[in-house]
Amino acid sequence: MPAAIRDRDQGSSRSSHQLGSAGRKRKRKKAKSPLWAKIVAVLGALIVLASSGALIAAKYFLGEVENSVQHESMLGGASAPVDKAHALDGAVNILLMGVDERTVTDDPDGTRADSIIIFHINAAHTAAYFLSMPRDTLAQIPAFPKTGFKGSNEKINAAFQHGSDNGGGRTGGFELLAETISSVTGLHFNAGAIVNFAGFEAVVDALGGVDMCIDQKVTSIHMNTNGQLLATGGGTAMTYEKGCRHLEPWQALDFVRQRHTSGGDYDRQRHQQQFLKAVAKEAMSQGMTNVSKLNGLLTATGHTLTVDPGAVGLTDWIFMLKGMNIGDMQMLKTNGGQYASLKCPDGSSCQKLTPDSLDMFHAARDDTMADFVQNHPTWIAKD
Repeated sequence: MPAAIRDRDQGSSRSSHQLGSAGRKRKRKKAKSPLWAKIVAVLGALIVLASSGALIAAKYFLGEVENSVQHESMLGGASAPVDKAHALDGAVNILLMGVDERTVTDDPDGTRADSIIIFHINAAHTAAYFLSMPRDTLAQIPAFPKTGFKGSNEKINAAFQHGSDNGGGRTGGFELLAETISSVTGLHFNAGAIVNFAGFEAVVDALGGVDMCIDQKVTSIHMNTNGQLLATGGGTAMTYEKGCRHLEPWQALDFVRQRHTSGGDYDRQRHQQQFLKAVAKEAMSQGMTNVSKLNGLLTATGHTLTVDPGAVGLTDWIFMLKGMNIGDMQMLKTNGGQYASLKCPDGSSCQKLTPDSLDMFHAARDDTMADFVQNHPTWIAKD
């Protein structure tokens, strides 16, 4: 557990533990570059390790990454048209999708995309941006002959469900979602990954939990204070108070699932982005000097992912990302973090992308994100 956490409250919930005065004064040493290994969070949750250490160690850990991650071709028509020799030249865009395949879900009609994040890296590979696509965005989902789907006009997260039906599986779901997002934004993707949020708990468990600064009070609709499902265990709903604290693995995953807040899905998008950066910071602070912990972290990470690395191997991505620091990444609020509601064809409530939001995605397509951020400073989300 991080040494910076002190003065814990002794209530029934460990998530109410606060950072004490001693912890606030004691700061972790900032990692210096080059690092022997560096954690980079990509998402929706793509965590990879970039090694700049001894060749033998590098080969070993890169081999562990390759062996533990499931590889699938799943970008379809949304794949960026590049040749292998120049696949990582210039700006790149990675599509990350989170799914929650546990029995308790907000989508009773089937598994839909729980979160959708586009990770944009500029051409110089010196800056990166997390862009969230609201899962309730109204979109024209194209026909998908592989599963017999005829096309529809509905919430964009339904694309995963329609692509995975009738034998399409998770890769079919991802492919249709990617093609839908591409048609909406004009983006094509150099790589993609599906992150299983339930499995991601193993990553946080390998770290012993994660430190997060919670920016608003959130009451869980899923879990009680003992980490049991409210639907079966009853009890008092888990409440996450505003402030900085250490979250146990189950608490962290429960917190980032919540959307019944004043900001709804926009709050959840922001919290998921904050969580990804917090995991990366936690891993960087404690995983880099302990070989056994590092190996366990790699194994846990790999089991949460299904990856399409595009025209190159996963290790090529790792080396490309090794010069990037966590501080080089910015999180942006789609629609400025405000609802832009409209009625879905079925009468339910959908979201639309404002002209500025479309400009944001076009900036990722055209590699002009720095200009967009300069003109939209209030769209930057805090860690």
